[in-house]
Amino acid sequence: MSILNKLACSLGRRDEVPNQELAKALAKKKDPKAVKELIENLSNKNKDIRYDCIKVLYELGSIDPKQIASYYKEFIVLLGDKDNRMQWGAMTALSSLVSEKPKELFAAIGKIIDVATKGSVITRDHCVKILVALGTDKKYIAKIFPLLREQLLACPTNQLPSYAEQAMPIITEKHKVLFVKTLSSRLDEIEKESKRKRVEKVIKKMGK
Repeated sequence: MSILNKLACSLGRRDEVPNQELAKALAKKKDPKAVKELIENLSNKNKDIRYDCIKVLYELGSIDPKQIASYYKEFIVLLGDKDNRMQWGAMTALSSLVSEKPKELFAAIGKIIDVATKGSVITRDHCVKILVALGTDKKYIAKIFPLLREQLLACPTNQLPSYAEQAMPIITEKHKVLFVKTLSSRLDEIEKESKRKRVEKVIKKMGK
């Protein structure tokens, strides 16, 4: 039986629960043929099938990234999709693959950042997640930090506290001063007090 029959749209459902349950089932009982079929249908003419396939794939990636790792190229190509839902879905899938394909994602970081800069908040969120994950590796941090700093300087203030908190663990002594300076330069832009306090907390911790 085709795995497509288990998608939410095939079951006449408008919620994501069937897709989430399918991802959990695939994580529990590996089915390479089913994963391949989901990948192949990312270009299905039916929009609902495309959306459900990418949902199942990135949910599976969050549980068991090894099962989708060999398809990283397909996700990178999908970043160029004109459909915003497919674009951020691909970025979400890629953000789960850094541990599996660090070299490959680092090689594609230019495209990843370009797409995130022009894309939705979700797209940018997962781009930052990719940058931070790559930055945990000492051989990448020197090149990743300037890219991460650009995101901190340009992102909407609503996202700044979260990005600062995510970045903090990978900031080395070498980059600490510039990191603090970058965050401090944006404090006056943050209108919501609770968000400003979160950024100030990061700055204070980095100063210790």
